[in-house]
Amino acid sequence: MNYEVIIVGGGPVGMTLAGELALAGVKNCVLERLKSTISQSRALTAHPRTLEQLDLRGLKDKLNGKPLPTGHFAALDTRLDFSVLKSSSNYTLYIPQHDTEKVLEEWAISLGADIRREVEVISVGQDEEGVAIVASGTQGEFKLTANYLVGADGARSLVRKQAGIPFTGTSETLTGMLGDVELDNPPEFGVLSSYNEYGQLMVVPMAKGMYRIVLIDAERKSVPKEEPVTFEELRSSVERMIGNDLGMRSPSWLSRYGNATLQADRYREGRIFLVGDAAHIHFPAGGQGMNVGIQEAVNLGWKLAAALRGWAPKWLLDSYHNERFPINTALLKNTIVQTFLMGGEFSPRMIELRAMLSDLLQVPEANAQLAAQISAFNIRYETDNQAPEHPLNGVRFPALNLHLDGGTCSAYDLFRAGGFVLLNFVADEGFEQAIRGLNLPHVQIIRASIKENYSEWKDVHTALIRPDGYVAWAISHTETQSKDIIKQGIHRWCGEYKGLLTV
Repeated sequence: MNYEVIIVGGGPVGMTLAGELALAGVKNCVLERLKSTISQSRALTAHPRTLEQLDLRGLKDKLNGKPLPTGHFAALDTRLDFSVLKSSSNYTLYIPQHDTEKVLEEWAISLGADIRREVEVISVGQDEEGVAIVASGTQGEFKLTANYLVGADGARSLVRKQAGIPFTGTSETLTGMLGDVELDNPPEFGVLSSYNEYGQLMVVPMAKGMYRIVLIDAERKSVPKEEPVTFEELRSSVERMIGNDLGMRSPSWLSRYGNATLQADRYREGRIFLVGDAAHIHFPAGGQGMNVGIQEAVNLGWKLAAALRGWAPKWLLDSYHNERFPINTALLKNTIVQTFLMGGEFSPRMIELRAMLSDLLQVPEANAQLAAQISAFNIRYETDNQAPEHPLNGVRFPALNLHLDGGTCSAYDLFRAGGFVLLNFVADEGFEQAIRGLNLPHVQIIRASIKENYSEWKDVHTALIRPDGYVAWAISHTETQSKDIIKQGIHRWCGEYKGLLTV
């Protein structure tokens, strides 16, 4: 085999996966058709849960963006308040996609991932032994083999098509426009959100004096996505909506986007996996697309590493689809709702509906519920039916401040190497017996106490935290069979060690 994993597509999702695999000592390469990182900034925000997962790897502080305490749902007037989230990442980071992608690429390269640019994949195939791809690059056509292949190659994914995975859902029924332009007369504070009978418009500032214009024009929302946006089209739409064109000039990027909502029927076909837009596409509402893809890459990376190092439980690779498919099904539903509210119709009754929903979002509980959904804090993976029931099973692990023998630390500092953390708060005889003789380098044993008040963690005796920052299982102080449960829980999730895994 040339590699253990080949990743087709070198956007932020592919680069995240490359870094995760390289962190685990997995020999991988990224095949990307572009010569360099895209200059246009497609995504502009990193959401709270994405920031948390990058924080697990020490990458959050490398992102040079602007923290914003709010987000939006369907561009309603009442903003979602992320500051209420109990997290050190209780904000969305306003940062161009190319800056995020650059940080992820540099991280992957520093860990040993092989990034091959100006490479066009021609065909992919697999058998029981591995996968093979044929590609064309600056030196001509070549063939590569690997144990596994991951398609991170976007909505038109060649990998998905050649793996024979159906892409089902609803086709495009409306389109919007966006443009990165300069403005001679920008809105006050640089930000504008407008909804009226002529359409929906958002204006946000970018770097170097540029502004992002995003709109759905009531008169132009049936234009096919494939038809190029002209500067005059964008300018006249803005003028019609708000009465002036803001002194728009010097466009650097114009694009049309649609609301096609499609999902791969399965995220795995044998040795081939899908992540990001290759697995699902939707209306770009709330800036969720890149964020969801990065979270998928973090979910898949350690599982592939486990399979390659021989300690993965038999069910682990299939858990990638089983966990992420329902999460993304819910994502598609929320973008469908947002599409309807943003562009379904521009009528007095829609204006009234939006006003009513905006009022409802002033209720703290309603606002917090949607904030948790958009930020991905509400994710709970299906709990392990072989573990004792506990309310923390399957939920995200917060950045607890821990007291250790040597001082204090953020719990996220324990995940820099990408392994499991067995976190014990009651070092009793049952725990000591459970870990006696344990020699799994991908499991870090930590005895600690919690520095601040996290009520949901008060009764925890021991918890096993996955490499992607979710609780595999937890047991309470009242558990009488802690020794056996801990031993069985480690064996079920972490397997029997058979090879070298860097942790």
